[in-house]
Amino acid sequence: MSDDAFARRALALLDLTDLADDATEDGARDLCRRAVSGPVPVAAVCLWPRFVATARLALGDGPVRIATVVNFPEGGTPIAPVIRETEEALEAGADEIDLVLPWQAVLAGHTTAATAMLRNVRMRCGDRLLKVILETGEYPDLEKVRTAAELAIAWGADFIKTSTGKTARSASIPAARVMLNVIAMAGRPVGLKPSGGIRTLADAKGYLDLADAIMGPDWATPRTFRFGASGLHGALLAAIDGAAAGEAAPGTY
Repeated sequence: MSDDAFARRALALLDLTDLADDATEDGARDLCRRAVSGPVPVAAVCLWPRFVATARLALGDGPVRIATVVNFPEGGTPIAPVIRETEEALEAGADEIDLVLPWQAVLAGHTTAATAMLRNVRMRCGDRLLKVILETGEYPDLEKVRTAAELAIAWGADFIKTSTGKTARSASIPAARVMLNVIAMAGRPVGLKPSGGIRTLADAKGYLDLADAIMGPDWATPRTFRFGASGLHGALLAAIDGAAAGEAAPGTY
């Protein structure tokens, strides 16, 4: 596959993201503009809950979905505020909820509160997508990644997502491999969202090649695979325009 063809494929799988601490409403509008202005619209925009209504107004009922984050970024918010934030985001027009798993509690073996949060957010999402962020870069070993992935899927995740992009270590190929192997055994459709630190064409190729190898070459569609990134968008557009394929574009997520 040529760089141009690959970049177009990856662009259609992108959750174009702005979760900067200093994000603004004008920035949210610009994110939405960029989401639809390329040669291929991205799969979704992902932004703070306070900007969901702005994104809905900007994007209308077009093809680009609106994702937002809850229990973000630390994963330690009590369940009641997380449920309220989820409900408010859905009422404002969110199509997808990216929920941070209470991963520190899970790693400590305390899963009751985590499963309660998963169950309650899943119930409120209804037919809208629930992506569960595992924060795999903070785990001591890959077996813990497997355990968290299995837990999230057991309690209704439509996607499992590697990272918030807010920690020193984000997405990794080894963690994504474990997550894909869990997905392959799930018995129902579940997607993968690598996120954090994916900024170049080569980065993107590594994850999509892995998905193709484990799940098959036709598996990765917007319904089953997303990149969570900001800088990757510019790199993909540069590749489509014929620029140097491996050059990173601005963006931190």
